[in-house]
Amino acid sequence: MKTIIFDTLRSFTRNLRNPIDRVPSPCGSSIILWLLTCFAFLPGAQGQLSPPPDGCYPNFTTAEGCDALRSLASAPGNTAIGWRSLFSNTGGSFNTGVGAGALALNNGDSNTAIGAAALLLNNSGTQNTAVGADALVNNGTGSRNTAHGAFALFSNTAGSHNTAIGSHALENNTADSNSAIGDDALVANTTVLPTWPSVVLRSLITR
Repeated sequence: MKTIIFDTLRSFTRNLRNPIDRVPSPCGSSIILWLLTCFAFLPGAQGQLSPPPDGCYPNFTTAEGCDALRSLASAPGNTAIGWRSLFSNTGGSFNTGVGAGALALNNGDSNTAIGAAALLLNNSGTQNTAVGADALVNNGTGSRNTAHGAFALFSNTAGSHNTAIGSHALENNTADSNSAIGDDALVANTTVLPTWPSVVLRSLITR
């Protein structure tokens, strides 16, 4: 079987390299599909790594690390890598937690947390993105927030539609619809800012 497959593959690739005077065949894609199907049954095709990859579960789910996704029932599309990442998640779907404690208390949908304790206390908030240690760590019900940088949006619990890019940006924010770019940008802000400027740079801020 293996000899037949490789002979067919070599012949097929030769035809691809020498297309002159050759009319495209409608069966070309069928040949490729047939080859791929045959490869699945070759000895060792089911896994060459040693030890083989683990952490693959039903419903597009991946869990790797102590107690990662321990409470999950049947919600699909979750990925948890790290100590107790997505630990309490039972029904939240399409979440990604990478780092110790990332999204540990989460039960919302479509959240992404990368970094130790990122979105640690998130409960029902949805569509949040936190990248950095302790980014959005206290967020509980806020949604559609983006925090890039350690401690960005650190104190936010229920505020939504905020964007913080930079270490400690909007660290004390608890309001909605603020944007801050730069280390310590709007670090002391706790309220909704006027519509201008919609984006505040560090150079324009009085701490």
